[in-house]
Amino acid sequence: MIAFAFYLFAAVLVASAVMVVTSRNPVHSVLYLILAFFNAAALFLIAGAEFLAMLLVIVYVGAVAVLFLFVVMMLDIDFSAMREGFQRYAPFGAVVGTILFIELLLVMALWRFAPDAADLRLSPTPAGVQNTEAIGRVLYTDYIYLFQISGLILLVAMIGAIVLTLRDRPGTKRQNVSAQLARVGAVESANPALGQGIAADDIIRPRIPEPPSPKKIEHHGGHH
Repeated sequence: MIAFAFYLFAAVLVASAVMVVTSRNPVHSVLYLILAFFNAAALFLIAGAEFLAMLLVIVYVGAVAVLFLFVVMMLDIDFSAMREGFQRYAPFGAVVGTILFIELLLVMALWRFAPDAADLRLSPTPAGVQNTEAIGRVLYTDYIYLFQISGLILLVAMIGAIVLTLRDRPGTKRQNVSAQLARVGAVESANPALGQGIAADDIIRPRIPEPPSPKKIEHHGGHH
């Protein structure tokens, strides 16, 4: 039963990954990507890595893939205009794809497993230690510096994205707190009794000068 479930989820994962690349509609590609993430999480559960499975569902499906979907739907991309320049950039894309394919073949040809990899894979789990706890022990002891460096790299990337997208647009209304507080009557202090507070009808609001009434204007003009 476990072998059948493994091959079923693996087949759906490979098929959905192929559809991510071959789909013409980016929205469909993101949906196939979400399906691939779910099947990969199921494979992690079968392998006994429940922490990685939940991490894949929560982080990648719940945040990254949904963000991709929202961005694609909100951009309102003209797909017909994008396909018009496909033939022009096809040779360049073919060259880049060929180079990547050759590099992957070199990696697979020169890949060598560590001599003790099989023994480590089959080593028993320490008694009383869960999968999540074991990952935390290794991550925050042996690889703590690499973990911190990766966090700094992500922080720099986030700051760089904010700086690149920040634009000073003319005519944008901004709040000027000092100018607001400098207005006469804009801020007033209240000293209610203990436990009484300020009633709804007694809320102090800024004093707005009342416009002169028409009678006063007429009287003022007649006097002159």
